[in-house]
Amino acid sequence: MTVYDATGRTYALTRRPDPRIAEAIGVALDGMASVVNVGAGTGSYEPGRTVLAVEPSRVMIAQRPVGAAPAVRAVAECLPVGSGAVDAALAVLTIHHWGDLEQGVAEMVRVARRRVAILTWDHAVFREFWLVRDYLPAAAVTDARLAVSLGRLTGLLEDPEVQVVPVPHDCVDGFGGAYWRRPEAYLDETVQAGMSMLALTPKPMLQQGLSRLKEDLETGAWQTRYADLLERPHLDLGYRLVTADLPG
Repeated sequence: MTVYDATGRTYALTRRPDPRIAEAIGVALDGMASVVNVGAGTGSYEPGRTVLAVEPSRVMIAQRPVGAAPAVRAVAECLPVGSGAVDAALAVLTIHHWGDLEQGVAEMVRVARRRVAILTWDHAVFREFWLVRDYLPAAAVTDARLAVSLGRLTGLLEDPEVQVVPVPHDCVDGFGGAYWRRPEAYLDETVQAGMSMLALTPKPMLQQGLSRLKEDLETGAWQTRYADLLERPHLDLGYRLVTADLPG
């Protein structure tokens, strides 16, 4: 059983692609006629030019929409794709669950002729997010354990470009930082189930912080403490799009 067989059951409900993040990924893959989506999950952010989706979890594959690219159960470290078979290899918020990052990235480079694109996050930035810093330190520990450092990732690619991907205040993709201006959403158990940092942290370790967040929302303390966030259209929470053109 993969991690997402246990934690990915609500993804089709809470992890819908946000159009602004999709646009950033689309720009990164501009001109790529064929794409393999590695760790593809339910197919969020999967471009129409995707020729194959690679995903180890049966639960995630079962939630892929009708008409999505064909999917095969496999892992990033051993892609069932020929060398140089596609223009680009894409990985969206998945590398933190790979068993061997170096091998997985090497496989992406092997199968792609022209470009690699990886959406990930920088824990050094995310750990300052009010949710994990002020309410859920146990989730911050989980996030730190899961996170791949940008230095480690970029060191595996030649001349990579790192782009900040700000989180819009009304983000429709329910990843960890999505609800930074809508804090009540973090009290929803369905939302929690779609976030690795919460789903993989024992619930008793979250309960006190969630109870305090609920109380602060009811009394208005949260709104007062974070008033500077309430008018911001987007926020940098550490999400980064790493791209690298491959030598011809």
